[in-house]
Amino acid sequence: MANRILVVDDTPQNVKLLGDLLSAKGYEVSTAASGEQALESIARQPPDLVLLDIMMPGISGYEVCRRIRENPATALLPVVLATSLDPNQERVKGIEAGADDFLSKPVNQAELFARVKSLLRIKGLQDERLARLKSFFSPALAEAIAAGKGEDVLKTHRREITVEFFDLRGFTAFTDSAEPEEVMELLHAYHAALGRLVLDHEGTLERFAGDAVMVFFNDPVPVERPAEHAVRCALAMMQAFEPIARHWKKRSGFDLGLGVGIAQGYATLGAIGFEGRQDYAAIGNVTNLAARLCAEAKGGQVLTCRKTMAAVEGVYPFDSVGPLTLKGFEKPVPAFALKR
Repeated sequence: MANRILVVDDTPQNVKLLGDLLSAKGYEVSTAASGEQALESIARQPPDLVLLDIMMPGISGYEVCRRIRENPATALLPVVLATSLDPNQERVKGIEAGADDFLSKPVNQAELFARVKSLLRIKGLQDERLARLKSFFSPALAEAIAAGKGEDVLKTHRREITVEFFDLRGFTAFTDSAEPEEVMELLHAYHAALGRLVLDHEGTLERFAGDAVMVFFNDPVPVERPAEHAVRCALAMMQAFEPIARHWKKRSGFDLGLGVGIAQGYATLGAIGFEGRQDYAAIGNVTNLAARLCAEAKGGQVLTCRKTMAAVEGVYPFDSVGPLTLKGFEKPVPAFALKR
């Protein structure tokens, strides 16, 4: 797929010249005649690179560049400023605005192609890094981290979160009889469905451990009513798992089910690991409680603690199933089953 370049200039002859040159090299070109049009075009469909004139009526190229950098979704978008003014003076202003590179007018073709090619290569590497980050974090947080704005968020801190554990019922018996390739096929379908729903409901995937998956809500990016996000995610995953279970029942004869445990409380969160390999983790009693509730849940059942139930009371109905004697807890714990 060809890289798309947005050419921004209020002089039609310049737009046509640059557009023709870039198109001849195989790039897809879109154009804008003002800074306002450029920002609208970027909002609709971010390009891979912006070739931006500095002197324009209305919003200048400097201001367009600053606004691009202020938006986490476009903070890494390569911007080349083009000017016919004093290049030394304009470079300082351009650097302050966040420009990646500069071109002097009239544009030298060889220089144009070299700078575009170099910046698109760098963008490709950044996109790969962003894709890896998005496998751990929500897209918004991943973009902030890639743009260098997420370090403070990843520092160790304390926050109230809602923790959700997912675990398959019948999985051990299945693995004892199924071929390894079949186990991997099941896990791939299960993880793909769950991963998509976690992102849709603004959760953070803490870890995969075979068929056990831990997710939490309200960190690193805060969300309103995180318990509701967790319950909606659980219900959506129950529905998404039904065709997976039917498929394997027909294919192998095994009954597979999904159990879910949800708990709300305070945890210590932050990046853990070592240089070159880090994860984002939540540590605290609330994670243990969610895991123990999940272990007690039957196939097709969602169990929550009292605090979670109270947080969504009036939105979702529950039945009391406790108190339950849970490993690691001195006293029996009140538990509540979500009515599906």
